[in-house]
Amino acid sequence: MPNPTQRENTQPGTLDWQITKFKFDYTPTQQGTLIRGLRSSAIEGYASRTSVYPGDSIELKVSVYPECPFTVDMYRMGYYDGKGGRHQLHLGPFDGGEQPMPMETVERLRECDWPSCTTIVIPDDWASGVYLAKLTRQAPPYAQSYIIFVVKQRRATEVLLQVSDLTWQAYNKWPGVNSIYDDGTPELWYQGPNVRVGFDRPYSRYCQIVDAPLSSGSGEFLLWEFPLAYWLEAEGYDVTYCSNLDLHADPSLLDKCRVFISVGHDEYWTRDMYDHATAARDKGVSLLFLSGNALYHEIIPYSSPGSAESFRSFARKKRFTDEHELMGARSYGPGYGDWTVAKPDHWVFEGTGMKAGDRIPGLIGWEYHGIPLKEIEGMELLAHSELIGTGAVTEGDGKHAAVIYPGPHGNWVFNAGTIWWAEGLSSPPGHIPAVGTFGHVQGPDPRVQRITRNLLDRCIGR
Repeated sequence: MPNPTQRENTQPGTLDWQITKFKFDYTPTQQGTLIRGLRSSAIEGYASRTSVYPGDSIELKVSVYPECPFTVDMYRMGYYDGKGGRHQLHLGPFDGGEQPMPMETVERLRECDWPSCTTIVIPDDWASGVYLAKLTRQAPPYAQSYIIFVVKQRRATEVLLQVSDLTWQAYNKWPGVNSIYDDGTPELWYQGPNVRVGFDRPYSRYCQIVDAPLSSGSGEFLLWEFPLAYWLEAEGYDVTYCSNLDLHADPSLLDKCRVFISVGHDEYWTRDMYDHATAARDKGVSLLFLSGNALYHEIIPYSSPGSAESFRSFARKKRFTDEHELMGARSYGPGYGDWTVAKPDHWVFEGTGMKAGDRIPGLIGWEYHGIPLKEIEGMELLAHSELIGTGAVTEGDGKHAAVIYPGPHGNWVFNAGTIWWAEGLSSPPGHIPAVGTFGHVQGPDPRVQRITRNLLDRCIGR
């Protein structure tokens, strides 16, 4: 009997979910030259919520300059016989016009209060997944961009995949210099207090590590999460999806899954998220950290005036110092290298043919997890290697570690220790392969696929 995700993927797919036209604002420099901006004022938008259940409503808020009609096409992202997306809904044309730029607060927060162009009530038959609303201008310049949100479901599932949208928003510079790393000075990568970012604004062009204009409006999803979602659905696993904010405020979702996955660049968590993941582990849910630099910064959530949502912005609080007690390994910033086998006789490596010292080239990057500060009972070191490009200044820095340890009810916690793990699983349409300052993934690798399959099948009980 096919599971719900398998049945969903029998539906016809399309490549039309991809952006084919884009236009970004250009900013003049003092020297009189122009540099490509991060904002696409030609057409851009955001959603009133990060995630919704079927039956919930979600508002789409769009700005168009110069004014002209525009359309909205809704797609669910998945496998779909290799196409990567399924067309769900066509809306419009709507009359589009320029929306006001919000004032910047003392914390450099910009919260838009744009009118809704449309309100969608999520149909009961929409499968859980990541959804992209593709916005298309109907007059020159014929630009497009995305609005992204998650549809979740209250049902039992094998895998719950969390998107890292808190981290997407932390690095979102819209309209130009308003990420959590911008404090109004020329300093690059400010990491102090008194800066806040929020979800009531569009996502700008992603500009860290890779230049990804065709992902405009989708945060970091198409770069780091999509290869995993695509591969999981191609493999036939039953998958539901959630936002980072759901781990914070809707932890009942963890009662419905066998495996919870953190993927890609999952840097920003609240303390409640940490506590809820720990409680799920202790109840028997397996946790797979197919991610790097995860649980690095603890944040403070804020509500927004006039919003029914309790979590629409956040500020940096402090560094996590106990992340290794959950993940099994410490979180670090930049570092590049080969994922190098240390314990080839472990069941994780069954069917890979790998021996001690065998390497998966370039799989570690651009940020990683390293040697644990504290041993957890039953924990085993699966892979270990020296890295480059780390700027290592503390003991243990510059050394990658992938670990696994048993939970209390036959469950497992696995930590791959790299943002780029999903790069070894698939390269779907619309995906931009990772290239960092000191490293590059070679692409999908059957060994990464087999290790991931071994982990999932053991945790699910196949």
